This record gives sequence, structure tokens and C-alpha cells, in this order.
Amino acid sequence: MLKIENLHAEVEEKSILKGLNLEVKAGEVHAIMGPNGAGKSTMASVIAGKEEYEVTSGSIELNGEDISELAPEERAHAGVFLSFQYPVEIPGVTVTNFIKTAINESRKAQGLEDMPAKEMLQKIREKSELLEIDRKFLSRSLNEGFSGGEKKRNEIFQMAMLEPKLAILDETDSGLDIDALRIVANGVNKLKSKDNAVVVITHYQRLLDYIVPDYVHVLFDGKIVKTGDASLALELEEKGYDWIKEEVNS
Repeated sequence: MLKIENLHAEVEEKSILKGLNLEVKAGEVHAIMGPNGAGKSTMASVIAGKEEYEVTSGSIELNGEDISELAPEERAHAGVFLSFQYPVEIPGVTVTNFIKTAINESRKAQGLEDMPAKEMLQKIREKSELLEIDRKFLSRSLNEGFSGGEKKRNEIFQMAMLEPKLAILDETDSGLDIDALRIVANGVNKLKSKDNAVVVITHYQRLLDYIVPDYVHVLFDGKIVKTGDASLALELEEKGYDWIKEEVNS
């Protein structure tokens, strides 16, 4: 599904990623953890193709295709979805209209016609019920006046509708209370399948109580320095990151 080899990237001529290697297979959930400034959000942004980040060497493949040179929208059409730490507000554009436009733009890129209105409404109904989203919510302006939990739930709804091959959740637990966290995590768990993959970027182990990863990776100083199962996240919660630094520097 996703294969990153020896990835180096910088922003404003500052080196952030310094030889990152990661392989994520279909059906897997991978958690990326690490201290502030380790490069977690940069990694997510580089995979999604944000233009302020410059890849200086290495490769990013999605299903065997090198996507390093693709524009962000081309990567999205290829099946990459990135949730943001701080989703933007778009006054005057409803949640429903935004998602209709996104789906039809993706279909257009694949040479398909717009999704028929009846099929679109059926899909919206199914996914909103799956994620326990009130229909009134869908007629509100995108993220305008939304609580942190509502913004994150809206992103999971977008993910459900777009059905990406690879979903990257960048600190999607940031600022969420326990109830909102559980709702978002349940949505992610319901959307997992053998045909897609999820990369969860988080500071805290608590999210991984709800979204159980197959692998946990520790990102430190621009590269992955340790990989384990879900128990590694518990160890990090207990010990912090200093012991990782000592391991790396020894």
C-alpha cells in the first residue's frame, strides 16, 4: 500500500525528515509517536504533497506507483486522505455540498461522471448513520462554529464518504474529550477494511486504547528509530521519550 524509502525533506531550508523508512500494508493500522519536533506532522504533510515541504531525496510509493511528483489533489484522487490538526472553516459551504464536490472532483479525475443524486443521498444517509451523525449537522457551514469534537467527527465523515486507500490522521485526538475521542475512534474502526490502511499520528497512548494499532513506530529526529506492537505505546506512556533518546545516542 504505502512504501517510503530513505525519505529526506526540508521546509524553509531546514532539514526535518532525515532518512525515513516506512511500509504500510493494506488492512493495517500503524501508529506514529514521538516527541515534539520529531517530524510527525511533516511526514504526514509530505505524503499528502503539501507544497511548502521539499523532498530532497528518497521515494514515496502508493500501490507501487511513485507519487513524489504528484500535486496534492492528484494524491487525493489516487486515494490519500489527510485529516488536519486544525481544520479550516468555510462559511457558506455546507458539509453536504463540500463532500458532494469532493466526491465528484475525484470521480472526474478518474474519468467518471458525477455520482447520481439518488446514489449520493443514499451514501450520505448510510455513512452519517454509521458514524451517528445528526442530519442537521450536514446542513451547517463547514467547520464554522464547530467544537473540536465536531470538526474531527466531520473529518471522519469525509473519510467515510471518500473511501480513501490510505487515511492519515494527524493528531486527530488533539483537544478532544473522552466522549468525542471515543466517537472519532469508533468511526475509524468501522471504516477499517482489508483494502485500506490507516496511519495514526499521536502524542498520547489514550487514542490507542480505542484504535488498536498493528504496529507502533517511534519517530525521532526525522527517522523511525523503534518499531513494536501496541505495548510499545504503553511503554512510551510510562517512560516518556528520554529512554529512546538514550538508545539512539548510545
